[in-house]
Amino acid sequence: METIDAKNGSAVAQFKGNALAMLIGSLPIADHDQAIRMVFKYTPEIPLWIQLPAYPEEGMMVQFLEGIPGLVQNQDRVFIDTSESTFEDDLLKFYEDYLAITEGGLPLDGTRFVLTQKTARGFYTLLDVMKSSPHFPVAIKGQITGPVTLATGLTDQHGRALFYDDRLLDVVVKTLAMKTRWQVEQLSQWGIPAIIFIDEPGLAGFGTSAFISISQEDVSRVLSEVIDAAHQAGGLVGVHVCANTDWSLVLDSAADVLSFDAYGFFDRLALYEASLKTFFDQGRILAWGIVPTSSSRDIARETASSLVAKWEGPASQLETIGVERTKCLAQSLITPSCGTGSLTPDEAINVLEMTREVSQTLRS
Repeated sequence: METIDAKNGSAVAQFKGNALAMLIGSLPIADHDQAIRMVFKYTPEIPLWIQLPAYPEEGMMVQFLEGIPGLVQNQDRVFIDTSESTFEDDLLKFYEDYLAITEGGLPLDGTRFVLTQKTARGFYTLLDVMKSSPHFPVAIKGQITGPVTLATGLTDQHGRALFYDDRLLDVVVKTLAMKTRWQVEQLSQWGIPAIIFIDEPGLAGFGTSAFISISQEDVSRVLSEVIDAAHQAGGLVGVHVCANTDWSLVLDSAADVLSFDAYGFFDRLALYEASLKTFFDQGRILAWGIVPTSSSRDIARETASSLVAKWEGPASQLETIGVERTKCLAQSLITPSCGTGSLTPDEAINVLEMTREVSQTLRS
């Protein structure tokens, strides 16, 4: 499948955003079958597999850790223990497994790099529904925790973030890259574009005192390795940040989709006028998180009509830098501003309904 190359601007012939509705990833329920029914009810054109925070093993910071050497998980703490006597041997085996795939051509299935039923039941629920569905969507979506978020949030036995240990950082990034590649391979079996979203809430801390020793080059390097793994497998990649950040980190990356909280932060993204113009000229896609998820009050007071009106202002602002309305719509997706896992079930349904209705209104 032809993918967008952020450096040369080639188009993805098989996929355009066209203001289609899409979800970010989580729902506040405890039934995977119910979750996938909701997905196909509200966003049938671009279904995704759902993460349910009701299950601790599906939390953002633990869901993709299986296969990492030295992993310790207990009720109190999750960390990487390099002091174990078996750690060095486990680390050697990790790289042997990685090289057997990347250089030896070993299939990913059956390796440490696959998502399992234990931590990603929603993935397999999506596959089962797709295999029995008579209707094919326009595209299909997966997701993974981003390398910056995971490596700054996960520590070793001393409490030191893995991002500051070159060896452990490399293990985290390669694990995520391979799990991204495996998702693309699995989701591409229906011949429709597979889009993997890299969830990077940690990028909101870039440039603050907490991340003062992490450079833009560091972020670009680890993001690029995960993005490249998806592209090499024929997939598209989105980077999702649900707060403000240095948006050049995403705009200047090879990501095909920039997913952001358009309800609260378009004014910050709009500061990057030249990069945004280039972004659209390259055929890349903006995923507008125009439906609020962070405030119960905002969810209750907004309607699809008010959110469409809220979208019109930023769309007009993009026109002033040369992004015509038709081009903007063709290269847009409509999403909630973030996942709905922390909301009440009623609030989540309201968000899903508004997402669908905003998309339908803009498409009409």
